[in-house]
Amino acid sequence: MDIILLERVEKLGHIGDVVSVKDGYARNYLLPNKKALRANEANKKLFEAQRADIEAKNAARRDEAGKQAGSVDGKTATLIRAASNAGHLYGSVSVRDIVEALNAEGAHVTKAMIVLERPIKSIGIYDVRVALHPEVSVNVKVNVARSPDEAELQAQGVNVIDAMFDNETGGFTEAYDPNAEPGEIPADLIEAPAEGEGDAA
Repeated sequence: MDIILLERVEKLGHIGDVVSVKDGYARNYLLPNKKALRANEANKKLFEAQRADIEAKNAARRDEAGKQAGSVDGKTATLIRAASNAGHLYGSVSVRDIVEALNAEGAHVTKAMIVLERPIKSIGIYDVRVALHPEVSVNVKVNVARSPDEAELQAQGVNVIDAMFDNETGGFTEAYDPNAEPGEIPADLIEAPAEGEGDAA
């Protein structure tokens, strides 16, 4: 189906562009969300007659989104979730979870603004894009952890899964001295006698 874009649509084009898209995409998303018009002669004339008004409204929305960007850009949404020892979540993080966490931090975003490239299925810190307007987007961080303490460690740059496995193996490693006699206590484990302890009275 040929359509006329009423706003910039990523990977499609800008206001006024006539592009060809799949019928389902046009009928189910672009047309009902008023992002486009069918490209027939009547609509082309209508669009040209209202082009200045459409562009002015778009510019006003873009400016508004630019002001809002400051209150969203760089925010971190912290989500506490149950996960396995390997860090895999029981379930996944939804767009709604991210929206609620960001709005709790003072950002005013909607589900339609969150651009999640792929589902979040394990703990860690993820960069997520928030499209406040087709021409204005900012990045936020989503910190998914099993506890507030773990979230804090991740925020400091610690990979909690690696750290957990390091600690586990650390409990079983022992310093090995190839020259030690069997049963001999390593010299660094023997306490030095306190001063005066070995002196004769």
